[in-house]
Amino acid sequence: METPLVTLYGPVADDLVLVEDLLESTKRVDIPMLKRMLDHALEARGKRLRPALVLLAGTFGDYDLNRLVPLGAAIELLHTASLVHDDVVDGATSRRGRPTANQLFDNALTVLLGDYMFANAAEMVTRTGSLHVTRLFALTLMKMTSGELDQDAAAFDVGKDIQHYLWRIGGKTASLFANATEGGASLAGCRPEWVEALRSYGYNLGMAFQIVDDVLDFVGDEAVLGKPVGSDLREGNLTLPALLLLERYPKNNPIAKFFSARRKREQYLQEAIRMVRESEVIDLSRDMARDYVARACEAIGGLPDTPAKRSLLDIARYVLERNS
Repeated sequence: METPLVTLYGPVADDLVLVEDLLESTKRVDIPMLKRMLDHALEARGKRLRPALVLLAGTFGDYDLNRLVPLGAAIELLHTASLVHDDVVDGATSRRGRPTANQLFDNALTVLLGDYMFANAAEMVTRTGSLHVTRLFALTLMKMTSGELDQDAAAFDVGKDIQHYLWRIGGKTASLFANATEGGASLAGCRPEWVEALRSYGYNLGMAFQIVDDVLDFVGDEAVLGKPVGSDLREGNLTLPALLLLERYPKNNPIAKFFSARRKREQYLQEAIRMVRESEVIDLSRDMARDYVARACEAIGGLPDTPAKRSLLDIARYVLERNS
């Protein structure tokens, strides 16, 4: 049975309520339509993994919640805003079993909602009082946007390789995890080698997190995921399992057929999903995720043995066992 993630947050679990309070404050606006949209976008609270990483990293120095909480809330708001925009770009109608904002409101309004949330997140970061952390946040947003742009530009292109995929998820996903741990450590005034160790932990954890996400897109439970199996492939997004299948079985590959076909596309899609699930590529993808988790744990090996460090190690193991 999957371990509830919140139980792994250990010494910072109670302090996450302050992040929730700050996120709730973003809903206090005078425009009724904007309030309805913010209520919807922030209603699904998620795992709050990224804010927890900010706080956990902050325990290795001066644990100042007045600075750490705004960064945690800003990173969570940035993550949520990026999902709002992703759903518009993808034309998604549901996420985690709930209708998307663009399904309930029109696309133009939903894009503006995402813009508002990005701006709100940027304002929160300035409350940390750190120009360095504010710059890190801006650079992370640039990396995330570059990764998303690259993914959309490469849709239905079987010419991309695994190294390109790893670069893409490094920007799209891992950069925000790294921002959480590096930013938290920087705000706490940790020694430089600890800041780097925690940055490396966050980056490698984020890489593993995205790879597991991409595996679950093929083998997960639709009821738990809140989306159909094979959604990434249907949208032309080549993730690690699909790339491995193309690499290992280049002849008569159903993925290549699906991307190029004008007829029988659904048949080729289902063949591709079945072949991914029944081949060795799922195990190979999980092996790569395990390698990244091992790197994350190794990165913080020199940190003091504290409850926060043990939580970080537990979270790394959780990333591999999760089913949603």
